Amino acid sequence: MAYSIAVLLALASATVTQGCGECQFSCSGTADRPVTLQEDEWMMHRAPGDLPSVAEGCQATVTRDHLVQKLLQRMEKSVKFDEPLNPSILLAMNLAGATHGHVHNWLLREIKKDAVERAQKDLTSGQVALYVLALLSSCQDPRHVHARGKTINLIPILKQKMNKEISKNGTQGLTTWYTESLDILALCLVKEYDNQDAVKAVAEELLKHKSSPDVDTRAMAVLALVCAYNHTDKQHLIHDALKAVTNDFLDEQERHNGMIGDIYSMGLALQALETSSEFYAPRKWDRAQAFSVVYNHEYQQPMAIAQVLPPLVGKSYLNAGRWGCAATNGMSPCQQLPLSPILGTTAIPTWSRPPVASITVQFSITNTLKNYFHYSTSVCVPDNSTLLQVMKVARNEKPDIFRFKTKKTSWGPFVTSIHGLAGNDTKRTYWQFFSCWSPLQEGVGTYKPKNWEHIQAIFSTY
Repeated sequence: MAYSIAVLLALASATVTQGCGECQFSCSGTADRPVTLQEDEWMMHRAPGDLPSVAEGCQATVTRDHLVQKLLQRMEKSVKFDEPLNPSILLAMNLAGATHGHVHNWLLREIKKDAVERAQKDLTSGQVALYVLALLSSCQDPRHVHARGKTINLIPILKQKMNKEISKNGTQGLTTWYTESLDILALCLVKEYDNQDAVKAVAEELLKHKSSPDVDTRAMAVLALVCAYNHTDKQHLIHDALKAVTNDFLDEQERHNGMIGDIYSMGLALQALETSSEFYAPRKWDRAQAFSVVYNHEYQQPMAIAQVLPPLVGKSYLNAGRWGCAATNGMSPCQQLPLSPILGTTAIPTWSRPPVASITVQFSITNTLKNYFHYSTSVCVPDNSTLLQVMKVARNEKPDIFRFKTKKTSWGPFVTSIHGLAGNDTKRTYWQFFSCWSPLQEGVGTYKPKNWEHIQAIFSTY
């Protein structure tokens, strides 16, 4: 009987419907209106029955969507043909899904040319690292950058410059420390892990300077160490460093009503906290308070916009190697399709969203009952795909995190386990699926997410 109840709840749950009629369009998402709800602070410390109303969640989505569009337009207008290239802008465009406008295409072409011409002799290791991240997120292999009839491999160049700078300067200066963290992150995302001394040095520096006023440097170090954590024998050291710094970030946020550092360090700070939840768990992060600081500021500086855009769409620089085909060096459906601009008031047409022939779905898994964990990813699937197909793509891309098992029932496939955590009839636990804070009314084998919809799998009780 308990199993039957769990199946019914998981496949046809319809207990939270208040407000759906008011914001159904916003919740469903369209090709040009992303739905990337990030109010995960509710999931961290509330049972599914305590989730906010649908209208409340959708209003946050509308606010975020408007801000993302405005910041993308503002950032694109800042790009000038006669000024130095900024790979951070290309990186932010890719992570925000603005991948096929003329600005994007021009930046990608020029960055490849600049890498071929200047990477070896003129660029610092940090600049090369940013080029690697920008190219990775553009589905370009940094080991084979071709332009002007030449092909170069940026990875050995980055390693050489990184080692040279460390031997010359050590890790004592905050600027060098920031650069070294950026280098480690770029190398980690291309699966180059033979830099354990540098990883150890950054972790030790992070512990020494856990309360340093330089939020940007510490946040970049957090991103680098989170990436390196599963590929090093220094996990205890890294865990202690990440726990200390992220808790210090949370303390500072509490003391300053949401602000961490200053308004220009918020972008990297948000990225750091979004990617390191397992290191400050079970402590809760008040995401709404932190993001409200960003919502209430009129960002104008392009670099600040480039750093704050990724967390606004639920991503971080760690996603540079996971977005589209970047991690596999193969072209994903989302990156193959021709697009036309949907916005454009400047001489260079602005960004556009992918057409509905291929869609992006955000998928997250959360357990708040015991041994807390929360993971989120964005996957590209053909339009009209079922939620089960979305889950399979997430599992294929990150099997250690999004592995799951199903059981055949007369109602269709029933998800019995996610991330190694299985439902239990005796404890009356099961995996429940939500969209826009409302339980799905169809099973994973029949429900078809919309473009930019956020699906949440929450380990629940009945």
